[in-house]
Amino acid sequence: MPQQPNSDNRRKWNLIIDVAKSVHANNAALVAKDEYVGNEHENYSAPLPEEGAELFEVDRKVRGSAPIVDVAYLLRTCNHCDNAPCKKVGGDAVTKRDDGIMIIDPKKAKGRKDIAKACPYGAVIWNEELQMPQNWIFDAHLLDAGWAVPRCVDVTPLQAIEAVKITDAEMQARVLAEGLEVLRPELGTQPRVYYRNLYRFTKCFIAGTLVAKVSGREDCVHDAAIELRWKGGTLDNVKTDAFGEFKFDRLPPGSGEYEIIASHANHGSVSAQCELRDESRNLGVITRN
Repeated sequence: MPQQPNSDNRRKWNLIIDVAKSVHANNAALVAKDEYVGNEHENYSAPLPEEGAELFEVDRKVRGSAPIVDVAYLLRTCNHCDNAPCKKVGGDAVTKRDDGIMIIDPKKAKGRKDIAKACPYGAVIWNEELQMPQNWIFDAHLLDAGWAVPRCVDVTPLQAIEAVKITDAEMQARVLAEGLEVLRPELGTQPRVYYRNLYRFTKCFIAGTLVAKVSGREDCVHDAAIELRWKGGTLDNVKTDAFGEFKFDRLPPGSGEYEIIASHANHGSVSAQCELRDESRNLGVITRN
């Protein structure tokens, strides 16, 4: 469900991360190290230690099995939540700026481990050396100095990360139009970091390869009609590609029993059943004799 926009017209920063394009997501983690490790940005952030603290985390997800496999990378950082638990705990040690950026004061937050523990995303790190909580500050020191976007945008190709400064109403219009999602919406924290194609991490697929025996040899069946049935009804329809492969994606994990019905004018029809548990399923080769 989309978040409810705040009723004001202030332009605020939001980050949009495309999971399907984030193969170079680690670049964002590296550039954050370059910007913050050993560097103090007065009134914004204290130096980040070389080890043990990451402002950006990258998770890897592999779905399916050979030959139908996909790999996605999920980039996680401070969500700059409008209803932030760290702000509720931290009081004046945590500032929510008018432009939506969350700043943890490096002086007032000294010794406040409770601020780091309050983040349900684990995105507020604890700097053991300096004894303070820290977050990715959206490169606020650079934006205030005239930069157009944070550094992470420039170092991730394919437009994998987009930073936009727009009103809440405009952002929610994009959420609806583009199917953007946030992490763990059930928490009600109202994050300002959004994801496109998050299904690559949260949903499953059922795939397979349709083959028919022609003149005693097996051949891929191109352009066959594949029907996906669930609980007695048709859920979706696709066609096999030039390699006889098909895929039904965005299926809920643990959704139970499915039936696949494949049909082709020259090769008749065949069916197969499978159970979808917590992982995607590659049914392998389905042969029509």
